[in-house]
Formats: sequence, C-alpha cells, structure tokens
Amino acid sequence: MCGITGWVDFTRDLEQQQPIIAAMTDTLALRGPDAHGSWRHRHALLGHRRLAIIDLAGGVQPMTYRFADGQQVALVYTGEVYNHNPLRERLQALGHQFQTRSDTEVVLHAYLQWGEACCEYLTGMFAFAVFDTRDGHLLLVRDRLGVKPLYYAQQGRGLLFGSEIKAILAHPEFAKALDMVGLVDGLSLSRATARTAFRGISELPPGHRLSWRPQGQVKVSRYWQLSRREHEDDLDSTVQRTRELLGKALGEQLYADVPVCSLLSGGLDSSILTAMAQGKLQAEHGATVNSFSVDFVGQAEQFQADSFRPERDEPYALAAAQFIGSQHQTILIDNRELVAGPAREAVYRANDSANTFGDVDTSLYLLFKAIRGHSTVAISGEAADEVFGGYAWFRDPQAIAAPRLPWLSRMQLLQADLINPEFNRLCDFAGYQDSAYHQALDRVEHLPGDSPHERRMREICHLHLHHWLPILLDRKDRLSMAASLEVRVPYTDHELVEYVYNVPWSIKGKDGQEKWLLKQACADLLPAAVLERKKSPYPTSANLAYERFLRDRIRLLLSDSHSPVFQVIDRAQLAAQLNQAQGYFNSQLRRNNLETALALDAWMRLHGLAV
Repeated sequence: MCGITGWVDFTRDLEQQQPIIAAMTDTLALRGPDAHGSWRHRHALLGHRRLAIIDLAGGVQPMTYRFADGQQVALVYTGEVYNHNPLRERLQALGHQFQTRSDTEVVLHAYLQWGEACCEYLTGMFAFAVFDTRDGHLLLVRDRLGVKPLYYAQQGRGLLFGSEIKAILAHPEFAKALDMVGLVDGLSLSRATARTAFRGISELPPGHRLSWRPQGQVKVSRYWQLSRREHEDDLDSTVQRTRELLGKALGEQLYADVPVCSLLSGGLDSSILTAMAQGKLQAEHGATVNSFSVDFVGQAEQFQADSFRPERDEPYALAAAQFIGSQHQTILIDNRELVAGPAREAVYRANDSANTFGDVDTSLYLLFKAIRGHSTVAISGEAADEVFGGYAWFRDPQAIAAPRLPWLSRMQLLQADLINPEFNRLCDFAGYQDSAYHQALDRVEHLPGDSPHERRMREICHLHLHHWLPILLDRKDRLSMAASLEVRVPYTDHELVEYVYNVPWSIKGKDGQEKWLLKQACADLLPAAVLERKKSPYPTSANLAYERFLRDRIRLLLSDSHSPVFQVIDRAQLAAQLNQAQGYFNSQLRRNNLETALALDAWMRLHGLAV
C-alpha cells in the first residue's frame, strides 16, 4: 500500500518545481513510511510514498520503462493487484521481460501492452497514474469497487491528483474554498456526486479512469459497472460457487512478503475469513493466523443492549477464535485514549472531511495502530453486508418500501432539525437526499421477468454497493492508512460481487434469514453460536464518561460566538440536545449529532473554510 500524487501541465516548465511535488508527497507519509521517491519531466511531476508489501527490494517507485529513443512511461501505483502472477506469465508470453517480482511492474507492462484498457485485466484494489512522454498522456485509474481512493483537480491548464485531498491542498497555488454540494453530499450520507467538500476537487469514481491530454482535456469514463443478467445456477450450485469465489478471493489476498493478520469481531463475515485463512495457512505452511478484536475497558459491566446493537462482540470473538484455532488478541481501549486530543486529531486529519462516526472512528484508528505493531496487512470482513444483504433494514418492510436511501432509517450523521435554517434554504438537505435516491434508482438494470419484490431488492442491493459501501471503504482506508496498516477486503472481489449481485433475493435471503447464502456456503467453518448470531455493528463505548466528555465539548463549542460551525448547524437546536438525560447519548445513533458538530467545527477551522 502506498500514496501517490502528481502535477501535469504542458503550459509550464515543471522541472524546477521539485519542492512542490516533495511537499505534496510528504502529506502522504503515513500511507508509505518505508520509502519515498519522485519522477520529473518538463511537464509532469510524480510523487510516491511506499508501504512495502510485495518484493520489498524490487518494487521501488516511481517505476519507469525507457524506450530505445529515450521516451519513457512512468508509473506511480498504490494497492494490490492480486492476479499479478498469472498476468505476468501472460505478458511474458507476449514478449515482455520483467526485472522484479512486484505487482507494480506488472501494472506498468499491462499499460505498455493494452494502453488505457489495462485496468480491465487487473483484479484487486488499486489506484495508479501513468504518464507517457510519447504523447504527453496522463492516465488515472481507480479499482472497480473503490477500495483505494484517488482525487484530482484542474489547476489552470494543468491537473493535480493525489491519494488524499491533502496532497492537492499542499500545492501552493491551489485556493481552498468550500463546495456546498460536496459538503451536503457527505453530511447527508448520499454519496451521489464526485464533488468533494473542497471546491474544484473531485473524486475519481470507482470503476472509472481519467485521461488527460496536453491540450488540457479531461475525459472521465467508466470501465466497469454492475450489470443485470440471468442467474442460471440451481440452489446447491449457487452455494458451492459462492464458496469457491470467496475462497479464491481470500487465497489471493493472503499473498504478501510481510506478516498478514485477520480482524475478528466474532460476527459472521470476519469469522468466515479468519477460518478460511487459518485453514489455508495451516495446510500450506503449518502456520496459525493471528487475529485481533477490539473492546473497551469496563464494557462488560456498562453495556446496554438495544435493537441496533443487541450483543457485545467480545464473547463471540473469543468463541470464534477458540473454534478456529487462531492466535487471538483483544485490543482493549480505555476511555482516556478515546477522548485524548492526539487520537481524535489524527482521525480528523485522516478524514479530510467533516464526516465522522465519532468513537467508532477513534477506536478503529487505535485498533489499527495497535495491530501495526504486529502486522503490516490485515484481512477485513467489510462489504459482506452490502454484498449479501446483512443489515436489518434488508428485512424491514417499512425500510424496504420507503422511497429513500435505506440506511437512513437507522443511520444519520446529522438530523435535519439540527441544520441552520438559512443553510438549509441554500442546500435543501432533505431534498438533496431525495434527489440522490431517485437518481440512483435510474441506474439500476432489471430483467423483464423480475417480480416487483425482486426488482425492489435489486434496487436496495445496488444502492448499498454504490452509495453506502463507498462510505465505509473510505473510512476503513483512511483510518488504516493513518496507522500505516494495509487492510484487504476479500468481499469486494469483483467476480464475487458480480455473481452474488445476480443471485435472486429468494436465495440470498432465503426464508427471511440474514445472509442465508453466505451462511450455507461456509456453515462448516464456524461454531453454531456465531452462525446464528444476529448482525451487530462495530462496537461503541458504553462508558458514561465518554458521554460527559462530548457534552463538555459541546458546551465549550456553544460558548464560542465565532465558531464557523453555526453557519451549518443551528445553535439553539444543538443546545437543546444537552437537555437530554444522562445516558441518552450512550448510543452511537444519538451521539452522531454531537460528534458531527465537533468534527465539522474542527474541519472548518483547520482549513479556514466558511459558507
């Protein structure tokens, strides 16, 4: 895993602008603590930070290919191409010669062979930039599901890009300003636009590539999308094929030249991957997988079950680890760590936005930071709920029927009544969510024989994969990279996603069971208690001291008459939140208003932004 950035402009001589690309690259140091490098051309500068995972000695970047006439193709790349070994063999058969074992060199030669179409041959999580001196062409590519981020901005006649927004902001000529549409898109959990909360900076969407030419032309095109097709396998074949695809994805993602571990929450998704990893490592190397879970000091005594989070994770994580045989460790987080300035500030800096899930984000960052002391790569169960339909609202008739983004029935970063009325007149918060929902439905394909229920569940699955999953993948990438930890997500394997997407809902959610298909495919791997466990989200602290901390911070915020946050949030409504009895915010859902207000204030102050 790495960080990439660059600047191209054919109207200027950039060879003397090395300090600028160095500053842009330095913002990505946590993504790549092992090495850094840059490449320069009269009209292009590329920067790279490396977290060494495969071919530690040979995968140095930027990587170049020089032609006999002196022309070059230069590549900066981040992520992992899991099919790099068979792809290398294919390219060798076509006459390509390789100097390293790295997947980076495979990507470079894939471009040399297939040009812009190279991305269609790659399987994995990746973002990369290729500059071709032969015609001055810049190509940016992002993986199909958007596991690895990539941003860009036009600067005069040129183009800036980076793995994170902060790399673009480091360019001294880029002027920071607030983009209202991008801000509302993030706060509303709509994920309906490529615009970010910074004016002029866009996200390259998942499954897309960008071509830039010397004339300053930017062309963004889609190279992959979910398509609707007939599912021809019977029930038993569907279960078997699902197991095969998941096993193949997990097997490919265990490959590394550094230690690999597993995130084990005790839920279905992570337990399956940990069990698969244990089986593969034991069979091939006689080794044991290391697994990690997170818990809070005093959580057993303070936890209160509710419909959203019915049970604690830790007993299930320990039961799964014992059954699987993994070498397990629980990372315990104390309330003092959660409220400490350094951890919260690290999360704010990592996010590059006002979006936050509060102590979920902070504890996830602290978990990743602790794991980094033992391992460089972690396997995560992220995306299984979106692929297999695991959330409670997939089985809630009201949520299914409601004409809105389904997760909004249970999850909000900011409730509508907390929005400053003047700001709401400018942005129409609820109207934006409604528009995002209906525009998203227009992109869903159906087959003529689909029943009304099948059509509706296909829509809900499509919404999750294109609008909810990117939010969670972005969070996991930002927080893991802030700890210099690579997190791999086998459930985002595009072959698995394509296959399961087209499986009828009558199989995916057979008999109304949560993730029936996944359970059937992997039932032999887990104890009954884990198989039968209801979906429970990532844990939050039940310590009332954390709630008191939030209340104190909100009181301090309310006392500041100059805070920019009240251009967006209604001061009186936020103050009214504090009238709730102690314990009211002992739930993540109720905390989000307070957490978002604090994050938005910190983000606007950090960047000097105003409405």
